Amino acid sequence: MAARRVSKTADDEANGPAKGPGNGLAARLRREPGFAVPSRLSAALRDALADAPPQVRARLDAQMAAYPQARAVLAGVAAHSPFLTELIRVDPARLARLLESDPVEALAAARAAMAAEVMASDDEALAMAALRRLRAETALAVALADIGGVFDLAAVTAELTATADACIAQAVDFLVREAVAARKLKKAAATGLGYTVLAMGKHGARELNYSSDVDLIVLYDPDAAPLGKDVEAGPFFVRLTQRLVKLIQERTGEGYVARVDLRLRPDPASTPAALSVDAALDYYEREGATWERAAYIKARPIAGDLELGQGFLKHMMPFVWRRALDYAAVADVHAMKQDIHAFRGHGAIAVEGHNVKLGRGGIREIEFFVQTQQLIAGGRDPRLRTPRTLEALGVLAQAGWIGEAARTELDEAYHYLRRVEHRLQMVADAQTHTLPESAETLAGFARFMGYEDRESFAAALTERLTRVQDHYSRLFEDARPRAAVEGALNFPRGKDDRETLATLHRLGYADPKAASATVRAWLAGEPRALRPPGVREEMEAVVPLLVDALARGGAPDAGLNAADRFFRALPSALRLLPALRLNPDLVRLLATILGTAPRLGEMLAHRPTLIDALLDPAFFGKLPDEPELAARLAADLALAEDEEDLLDRARRFGQEQHVLIGVRILSGTLPAARAGEAFARLADVIIRALGAAVTARFREAHGTVPGAEVAVLAMGKLGGREMTAGSDLDLIVLYDFDAEHPESDGPRPLYGAQYFARLTQRLVSALTTPTNAGQLYEVDLRLRPSGRAGPVATSLPRFETYQVEEAWTWEHMALTRARVVTASPAFRGRVEDAIAKVLRRAREPHRLAADIVDMRGAIADEKGDDDPWDLKYARGGLIDIEFIAQYLVLAHARQEPRIVDTSTLKVIGHAAQAGLIDVLDGHLLGDACRLMHDLTQVLRLALSGPFKPAESSPALRRLLARAGAMPDFSTLEAHLFETQSQVRAAFERLLAAEPKRRRRRA
Repeated sequence: MAARRVSKTADDEANGPAKGPGNGLAARLRREPGFAVPSRLSAALRDALADAPPQVRARLDAQMAAYPQARAVLAGVAAHSPFLTELIRVDPARLARLLESDPVEALAAARAAMAAEVMASDDEALAMAALRRLRAETALAVALADIGGVFDLAAVTAELTATADACIAQAVDFLVREAVAARKLKKAAATGLGYTVLAMGKHGARELNYSSDVDLIVLYDPDAAPLGKDVEAGPFFVRLTQRLVKLIQERTGEGYVARVDLRLRPDPASTPAALSVDAALDYYEREGATWERAAYIKARPIAGDLELGQGFLKHMMPFVWRRALDYAAVADVHAMKQDIHAFRGHGAIAVEGHNVKLGRGGIREIEFFVQTQQLIAGGRDPRLRTPRTLEALGVLAQAGWIGEAARTELDEAYHYLRRVEHRLQMVADAQTHTLPESAETLAGFARFMGYEDRESFAAALTERLTRVQDHYSRLFEDARPRAAVEGALNFPRGKDDRETLATLHRLGYADPKAASATVRAWLAGEPRALRPPGVREEMEAVVPLLVDALARGGAPDAGLNAADRFFRALPSALRLLPALRLNPDLVRLLATILGTAPRLGEMLAHRPTLIDALLDPAFFGKLPDEPELAARLAADLALAEDEEDLLDRARRFGQEQHVLIGVRILSGTLPAARAGEAFARLADVIIRALGAAVTARFREAHGTVPGAEVAVLAMGKLGGREMTAGSDLDLIVLYDFDAEHPESDGPRPLYGAQYFARLTQRLVSALTTPTNAGQLYEVDLRLRPSGRAGPVATSLPRFETYQVEEAWTWEHMALTRARVVTASPAFRGRVEDAIAKVLRRAREPHRLAADIVDMRGAIADEKGDDDPWDLKYARGGLIDIEFIAQYLVLAHARQEPRIVDTSTLKVIGHAAQAGLIDVLDGHLLGDACRLMHDLTQVLRLALSGPFKPAESSPALRRLLARAGAMPDFSTLEAHLFETQSQVRAAFERLLAAEPKRRRRRA
């Protein structure tokens, strides 16, 4: 166990060791300046403790009266962390016990109690509950000790790691006892079990962060395992590992222990969850990469047969530690960091939205700074083989590899950034490293960090980020990357080169001759774009990296074919190829796009000027907010020479922003919720800009109608800000005017409703008409009153009457996602009031639920619900989740107005918070919604048709697995199918009868 330090205050030192309650956590908590806003504290804390039993409340009151600083810390937690507040609310006795105890002793006792409970049980549910109670106790104790200054970083990470170790070890022991009882194994002792679990990454180094995944590699030795009769090692240990993942990862009513990540095992796309020791050693001997060497610096056996794990790591030592000074590792690890910056795109240090792990100057740069030098010299200097980042940093300074100033600054920055990381994760128990994007939310987080305001926090953070970046830049940024491919890649015009064919085969091309022919055709100038003088030389320089990058996508031949289509559709390569030659990261990015998102590749091929956007240093920076987007578009449209030029400019702007969002989705840096918001924000800006331009031009011809008001309502995915790359715009146009003067005053006057119908048609045409620059959107007006049969624009009074007297339940459901995109402030208010009145009408819940169930059945009859990869219409798919959310709004908006929101996810969250659904159902539906939105974003970007797993590329399957946060595609499918089953059960349960009201919580 790594050393732990528990901080002492000056009073502690002066008074000596405290006895009894004075030695407890409460006595040592200290509130940082600016930790919270005092006016909000008492109410938030009182609410969290409202249901505490009298005896527990008395204990807590006594602790907080004796130690006011403890009360301030708890009040700040209640103000800033919903997750910790819920832990306090659910079990106030746990909080009282922790405040009265030494935190290290309390957590050691909790781990021992968990172990005893699991060992005494043969019931999986009871074992899982015990594991989760320990995790919850650890989460609360560590958070309070960290926030209150009782634990330093070493103590925080050591306690988090110790709990993870204990839970995984006990889970394995439970499964082994179960297997012995089922006669799958002959004995239960860990020694000689032939099955071992290795902790990797921060877990292996005992540096776990607060809400960290646990990175595991699971190995078995079929010859050593005491298997029962007719039990085959591979399938048995894979199933055992899957059960282990369930025990640790599955979310129950008591939460979960940790998310399990098995993707560090050899070749995770094609190997099972557990693999044999011999297979793993063979893989690393044949093709182990530098990043895998770096990963094994931190490897540690934690469960099962520890001797087997230690023996495996001993066999791995020659792979990890090279006797010669290994400067080649510099280029490889630097290439990893370049990939992160190319695909994660943190080119500039910002505060709002900055990723403190992967961003410039972040935690990963410190880790790479250390690990690269460990790989270079660790083979000759065993002192450098420590898995712990800060210990290795100290050894590097002692050995003279770095200066003491660099060590001091990086050490301090690492402590600070890990503290920021932990505080981010304490807010909602989310595995996040990204700071809030809004200034208001960031200001609240700054107070949670102990700062008075956003500016003081931003200054402290950027100082550390800049310092880390400076040290990292001096070490790496000027390094020249190694050639991407080892072996010949020559493509003479007349015939294939034999050595090149061998290299292509080694890279994974199934048909090297066809691949060689394709590349030779490029270099011979067959594609028109590659014919101009000088282009061949540029292409020759790019080919090796491109061929290698396409091979790394997992489907080299398909990727090369996509690249061939790209170059043949390209009108000119005069700007593209020099850019590719000078920017290797851009080559890798292009290969990723071509291998996984052909639609995006086609957009780039037909609009090569979009490449300029990829080269812009700000491309991967913070996504532009709405005012910035609007200003950029307005400035561009102001240069339009005529109406056709204006439409072209709008289309090019939209395409460029679609590429920006799409590439971020492919890189995994833009979650579904934010991607949907980004697509919707772009659509809003374009609708407003083109609406203003169309209206101005329309008025020149037809004038205005006295008292005219127009509102454009976003519906469906646009209204809910859940758009994808291929989403239509569902719109409703409402208007009003002075009925006594219904005729417009222009050169060609129009009368009343005709005026607004023509104006709507002009707007739709501006959004949909293809021009030389392409098309923007498809627009769907079918959600307007009376659908296809009604006028394209509807007066507000008619809209209100229709919603009250004629609208069907499904139309009110659609209205839950209605959002005003553009209108005058006064008319916006009138429209929003009209919508609110409809949503807050009194309804009979049973009848409403019956209507929705009938509607769901009709959709299933029409669209089918058998294909689980039809994520919208599948049983337990997005439609089921959306219908649940819409039911909750319509059934309860009258009594719970705060539930009303156009976002499905937010409705689910508000409903759980208000007690309208069970918290567990809220977690299930929220997680399922995020999962299916994440997958949908990727699929809509990558494909224009349905997804067929058997016909899809390995690159796309891996991309989907990553988007779903699963170790491989098969695990993703199993997770998806199970999730859909649970969602369907929730749909049937929640809509079968009116949910019971639960206690409301503020």
